[in-house]
Amino acid sequence: MASATIAKEVNIKNRRASFEYYFIDTYTAGIVLTGTEIKSIRQGKVNLQDAYCLFLGDELFIRQMSISAYTEGTYNNHEPLRDRKLLLTKRELRKLTEKLKDQGLTIVPVRLYTSERGFAKMEIALAKGKKLYDKRDSIKEREAERSMQRERY
Repeated sequence: MASATIAKEVNIKNRRASFEYYFIDTYTAGIVLTGTEIKSIRQGKVNLQDAYCLFLGDELFIRQMSISAYTEGTYNNHEPLRDRKLLLTKRELRKLTEKLKDQGLTIVPVRLYTSERGFAKMEIALAKGKKLYDKRDSIKEREAERSMQRERY
């Protein structure tokens, strides 16, 4: 009985976030996980598309990040959509709460990866939403980039 491959290096990006938002500031945060969650992350079974960060009390949590159930997990398996605590320094948390008071700013997850020591880390960004015409500009830039790539080959 062969299990799914477990990768040493994990790098899962939220490409939709860069299309939907301008990034003002980025931070690297640790995540509080259970045993089967890290195994699913190493298999690459994570979805960051609908995820967002919010403050509950003085702590920062990530909500709607889907980590699929571990295939080899038994009754110990985790809940796929539970809220997970993000670990930042007090200074960073205070800075984020101050900046979130501004209108139109939010915190979005940008990337999930594993550090050299094997810990799961989340790159989050303080972001401002793009307007529709800004998204059109992003699409035009991407199309121009692709056409230039095609002409080179």
